[in-house]
Amino acid sequence: MTAWILPFLCGLGASIISAWGVGGGTLLLLVMTLFLGVDQRTAQGVNLLFFLPTAASALVCHAKGGYLDKPTLKTAIPAAVLAALAGAWISNAVEVSLLRKPFGVYLLLSGAGLLWPRKSNKAPE
Repeated sequence: MTAWILPFLCGLGASIISAWGVGGGTLLLLVMTLFLGVDQRTAQGVNLLFFLPTAASALVCHAKGGYLDKPTLKTAIPAAVLAALAGAWISNAVEVSLLRKPFGVYLLLSGAGLLWPRKSNKAPE
């Protein structure tokens, strides 16, 4: 009966962190695979579903603010769709244990990038 409490609290915490712009989906992915015993492919699918409402609301806000570069979008969207399809195909074709290692390296590198950002050479305006 209470088996849903921990996953619910993890999802709630990740959604709050995500609303702050911190990347709660990635944290949710780690919690699901490391602590809740969810298969990595399932966890990544949940992570993508978790991301969709956040991305949609960000897109709407950026569009209202005039922050979308439409020529860049016209170029980027087809490439992004092809890359997503290729990634989905690869994730189903490759053994999960092989996916874990590069994904773990990616998470470590992106965490290090957040902790130690590159210094900008731009002069302050």
